[in-house]
Amino acid sequence: MTIITENSQRTIAVQARGLRKTYGRGETEVTALKGVDLNFPAGQFTAIMGPSGSGKSTLMHCLAGLDSVTAGTIHLGDTELTALNDKALTHLRRDRIGFVFQAFNLVPTLSAEANITLPVALAGGTVDREWFTFITKTLGLVDRLAHKPHELSGGQQQRVAVARALLTRPDVIFGDEPTGNLDSRSGAEVLGMLRRSSREMGQSIIMVTHDPVAASYADRVVLMNDGELVGQLENPTAESVLASLAQLGA
Repeated sequence: MTIITENSQRTIAVQARGLRKTYGRGETEVTALKGVDLNFPAGQFTAIMGPSGSGKSTLMHCLAGLDSVTAGTIHLGDTELTALNDKALTHLRRDRIGFVFQAFNLVPTLSAEANITLPVALAGGTVDREWFTFITKTLGLVDRLAHKPHELSGGQQQRVAVARALLTRPDVIFGDEPTGNLDSRSGAEVLGMLRRSSREMGQSIIMVTHDPVAASYADRVVLMNDGELVGQLENPTAESVLASLAQLGA
């Protein structure tokens, strides 16, 4: 088990302690996480990387409350996710967590604005128009709000997804290969927006990626191998990430 510690002075957005996750039983049992201890400081952009099968996606899914753990605890701020029932967990994901996936997950019949505000509408809430304007202006979407997804480029669609994730001011945004379906230019735009969200809005972001260039936009890269944490890189570059992955045999 590898323990990665953080500056105790910094607020922790997400904390994992002793995380274990197994699938199957007996001879078919596979251990995806082997006692993971990890802190994610508030306002930091963290990338999780590792070879295929290293456990990085399983870790993110558990941290986001999308998958259960076999053992251990996860805290979002002062709330223990691993102690919540399904209903409470659903509410927490809706109110305090944002998601940006490889697939943009936009509703094709709705405008960009309606897609951005959809989670608030489904929850019966009221959109903070000042915050909405700030987000859409920052993400360069002001002149695209009336357009439907098929009228937007891939990069614009993913920016709509980022705006949707930011609108509720979540405690943390999880990104699962958020630039996987984008060309390099569009991917760079979206990653730049995520980095700005972290540095200018104080947004906590946890992203799984296999792309060293994408990881270089993060403040920190957490490295996994065979279900364990094996190191981290502060202020990563594409070159430093590539070198680290090469040592893991990725």
